[in-house]
Amino acid sequence: MESPAKVMVVDDDEALLQTLGWILQEKGYTVVPVSDAADLMAKLEQERPDLVLLDIMMPGVDGLELLEQIKTDEQWRDIPVLMLSSMPPEDATVKAFTLGASDYIAKPFRVRELLARVEVRLKHANDLRRVRDEAKAGTEMVDILYEVTESLKPDEIYHILTRRVARALRLSKCSMVSSQPGSDTGLVVAAAENPMLRNLEIPLSKYPEVRRALETHETVLVTDVRTDPLYEDMRAEWERDGVQVTTRSTVVLPFSLRGEQAGVLFLRTTEDDPPLTQRDASFAEGVIKAAVNAIERAYDLEAAKSDSDRFEEMANTDPLTGCVNRRSMLDQLETELSRARRYRHPLTVLMIDLDWFKDINDTCGHLVGDRVLRRLGELLRDEARKMDVVARYGGEEFTLILPDTGIEGGIIFAERLRERAEKHDYAEDGDSLHVTISVGVATYSEGTVTAEEVIANADAALYRAKKGGRNQVHQ
Repeated sequence: MESPAKVMVVDDDEALLQTLGWILQEKGYTVVPVSDAADLMAKLEQERPDLVLLDIMMPGVDGLELLEQIKTDEQWRDIPVLMLSSMPPEDATVKAFTLGASDYIAKPFRVRELLARVEVRLKHANDLRRVRDEAKAGTEMVDILYEVTESLKPDEIYHILTRRVARALRLSKCSMVSSQPGSDTGLVVAAAENPMLRNLEIPLSKYPEVRRALETHETVLVTDVRTDPLYEDMRAEWERDGVQVTTRSTVVLPFSLRGEQAGVLFLRTTEDDPPLTQRDASFAEGVIKAAVNAIERAYDLEAAKSDSDRFEEMANTDPLTGCVNRRSMLDQLETELSRARRYRHPLTVLMIDLDWFKDINDTCGHLVGDRVLRRLGELLRDEARKMDVVARYGGEEFTLILPDTGIEGGIIFAERLRERAEKHDYAEDGDSLHVTISVGVATYSEGTVTAEEVIANADAALYRAKKGGRNQVHQ
């Protein structure tokens, strides 16, 4: 229910003030009488009326000058001002209308005529305010949706919505809360008042307005938390626990994605702010409804990117060992070689071969052989740096690319790998199973210009290690 319109009556005649006050109050208006016109501008700021009845002739004050002050002040430009005067209309109306008066009422006035003129001017003012509010809201909504559609990530969209809605409605708090059907908790995924907040879990039992919106799938508007029946139990709990609640009004707007409940947009004001209205709720509702398509598209893009990344990883990964496969390794080696040439940085490649691997397959079986390959791949990845590339070259051979590593560092690292591999127990059933590896080390030099040439040099070094007795490192 909308509050009654507030009418300010400015006249030095106390009897007339009383009479007008009674007439307007009988009609349902809230009346603010002002007998000292010198205080008019301060009273306007304090009371913020919807309409002013202003006498032209007052002792020591010119009503027309006051009218001019009102209309030259930007915040009161659109307020309807009806001039009252016992002067002949032809002497006052022209100047009054020129200065921005909405109407002129001659004294003594007829009650029905005065009420009709007040009602008409209030309606015109409300219509003008509504049109301007709708135009402003439309512009703000377009701006918000433009920014939302520019984002490709759901979490970014949530932060944009909370920040922009809070700014448009001048709110102290605005947040997005996700919640699954039947859940007793919600997850605050974005909050305008705390941009750093991420995924804060809240119990819905503490937020009856959020719970109501999720249960009914309808917007919940609470103009006063202190008196609304929805908070009766919470107020008793707050009083019992000595909790000081500063929230004054709330609006909760539920939204769905792909036809499934997804969460709410949660708006709140504090005691220092004006309460939220149905107009605020309608604006926010329009924003969230229009933003749903952008949110769904962002989730689709995120899922598609995740699938693409997963497929790309599968295409570049050896399924048995989890290491990079040969094709991907050669691509990355070309990239690292190009970087090494450009910046004149060292680059080392290791070729690793499991010694006597055929014997393991023949005596223990291929399942055990696969387990040994998998365990060795894990060991190599554990020892490698994040910048290094660990690949299964084929069969029982592995390749490591070591950027920014010279030949000496490569040999030291290869020796550590050889020792770790020799000490590692590859058995699972309690029996001991140890294997050894041979390693060939090659480094990039000005003469080697392709990945195949570097690999060939490392492979030649590996051949020397195997020919020399295996379980060795050669360059």
